[in-house]
Amino acid sequence: MTDISTDPALDEWRTYDEFAAGIDTFRLPNTQLAGTAVTLTLDDDTTLSLRFDADAVTWSGLDASGTDPYDAVRVRDDVVFVNIPLESREREALTVVFSSTTHRATVIRSRIAAEAVEGVPQVGQDFWAATTDAGTATGEIPGPSRDLIGKRNIYRYSPHHLYEHVYVSSQRYAWQCLEGVQRGHGDMDLSTVWKFADGLYLFCFREFRIAVASVWLHDLGYQLMTTGIFLGLNGDGQAEHSRGGGHIYPLGSVTYPDAQPV
Repeated sequence: MTDISTDPALDEWRTYDEFAAGIDTFRLPNTQLAGTAVTLTLDDDTTLSLRFDADAVTWSGLDASGTDPYDAVRVRDDVVFVNIPLESREREALTVVFSSTTHRATVIRSRIAAEAVEGVPQVGQDFWAATTDAGTATGEIPGPSRDLIGKRNIYRYSPHHLYEHVYVSSQRYAWQCLEGVQRGHGDMDLSTVWKFADGLYLFCFREFRIAVASVWLHDLGYQLMTTGIFLGLNGDGQAEHSRGGGHIYPLGSVTYPDAQPV
């Protein structure tokens, strides 16, 4: 019998704040939304109002309101990715993507549950399609998509962060770290994919082993870049918000011949 020894470091699962440090190195630059005001009508007929200044957004909706810092990236000339790492509501984040040409939008709320439950990600997410008040909405309504199933991509977030993703179904994706503090680690976690526009896909995951979830906007049609955020519990058990982003390198895809994945 051959005795195969393992590197003890591979058995040490990294905390969220350890792997997220520097994962925004290659992220697209931030943009200012000062003077912008937008009201979104969600698909449950409620509204979310946002009024931006240089550093903060005053918001009202989802049975709450507040003034919080925000982070905005113009992923295309007409599409803005906005994250609101809530300080007024502990352990929550709101992420909004909206288009100034189609007047379509999506809203994702990420929340850390008070207690961990075996077999359930501690950070949950809610999703809404929406329209803005800036004009008549046109084009396809954002919603769940199976377009990424079977695709295999590599994501370079920094000189020290390299990950591979394989999208195996509408509910699961597999990942492994090729370079970074998680090198040698991998798992299969819950995921949600929504198509926002041609080549633009919201990819959201919720991990089982640690309390973290993420929202990414993959641009697979225009510039092969991704912009994202994390919400999770750090090594001290405190809620922490982080940014991410980088380059996408498609490796290929497969088509399932018979029974299709869920």
